[in-house]
Amino acid sequence: MDNWIIYHNPQCSKSREVLSLLKDHNVEPEIVEYLKRNPTEAELRDIIEKLKGPLANIVRTKEEDYKKLNFDTNSVEEVVKYLLKHPHLMERPIVIKNDEAVIGRPTEAIKKLLS
Repeated sequence: MDNWIIYHNPQCSKSREVLSLLKDHNVEPEIVEYLKRNPTEAELRDIIEKLKGPLANIVRTKEEDYKKLNFDTNSVEEVVKYLLKHPHLMERPIVIKNDEAVIGRPTEAIKKLLS
């Protein structure tokens, strides 16, 4: 049986859309509302390890807080350090299936996990 997790923000329409897509495919993921229960350092490192693509994709670089902090989004240490302090800067939603993770932007990215 597959282990599914979604790092979810219910205030985000894209996050709600991805959760709905998962449920439409009979996937009942563990839902982590990461703004209520911030990811731990170990969880962030695990997410980063499982994501494919540039590390910078996990950071919401268009947010004003990021522009003020302007940390190095190519450094795992910097990304982990700042996302621990500012979890709202983590891109959403992130869906994990077993040992693979994708960011659900665009929503179609989730479809590769569903196949």
